[in-house]
Amino acid sequence: MGEGQESVWDYPRPAIAEPTDRHIVIRHRGVTLADTRGAWRTLETSHPPTYYLPPQDIASAHLQPNPQRSLCEWKGQARYWDVVIGDERIEAAAWSYADPTAAFAPIADFLAFYPEPFDECLVDGEQVTPQPGGFYGGWITSREAGPFKGIPGSRFW
Repeated sequence: MGEGQESVWDYPRPAIAEPTDRHIVIRHRGVTLADTRGAWRTLETSHPPTYYLPPQDIASAHLQPNPQRSLCEWKGQARYWDVVIGDERIEAAAWSYADPTAAFAPIADFLAFYPEPFDECLVDGEQVTPQPGGFYGGWITSREAGPFKGIPGSRFW
């Protein structure tokens, strides 16, 4: 592990949410979808952080509800959002919890975005790498040390 890095193996289980003042920016096709210093991040053993962004810092005109739902053992039921920019629709690119469990109440109605489909997902100006595996929504920067859940062979970690 390098200097200034956090090992994802030191993150807790069960997962937690904590506020962060890191500058989170999402851009696609020249449109700034989100720009905030008011995010929360969720931390769970073996996963890079997932950032939940306050609705007021998201360009909501580009969001449309998606019928997809999923259930997180820590946070509750998630609903999904499509991102629409011009003639491009990115299905289920974001998710939120309208009524999360008590431990995650601060992220109610905040949105998390999968980083992979977007041109830019930045944390303090650094382009993130999506968490491997396609299912998870973690954002990997030079601050996180793995290995990360989602790589081949990690299904039962």
